[in-house]
Amino acid sequence: MLVRITEQHDVGPDLMGIELYIMKITAIMEKAKDGNFSCFVEDDLPGFGLAGFGSTAGEAKADMMAAYAEIRSDMAAEGKDVPELEFVYKYDLQSFFDYFPFLNVSKVAESAGINPSLMRLYTSGVVNAGKSSMTRYVMQSG
Repeated sequence: MLVRITEQHDVGPDLMGIELYIMKITAIMEKAKDGNFSCFVEDDLPGFGLAGFGSTAGEAKADMMAAYAEIRSDMAAEGKDVPELEFVYKYDLQSFFDYFPFLNVSKVAESAGINPSLMRLYTSGVVNAGKSSMTRYVMQSG
């Protein structure tokens, strides 16, 4: 889908007259073994990659979004078409509860049909849920 920007207030002066592609993409949020977080795009993007890193899930997402803003600005300055990205986020359990700290792990476990103690092990990274367990949990909660 192409969108032509015709007014400066739509995007700012640096993007006037540039065509924007709107792409729906998936960003993956994960906690690494070193305790830091990464947020990266798994989709192929036109001429660039996109990732961010931080000590929290929020910092990783903010780093990725700052990189995206810089890429957009650079591409616009070069007169290139600028992709407008719509993000859909996928989280591992550790990054999910780090990004949404107001959620109660035990309550989420109960509503998903998971033993709360086991869920705490999953979210701490001590134990990883197998694919069949995750499929079962998703089917029970969905």
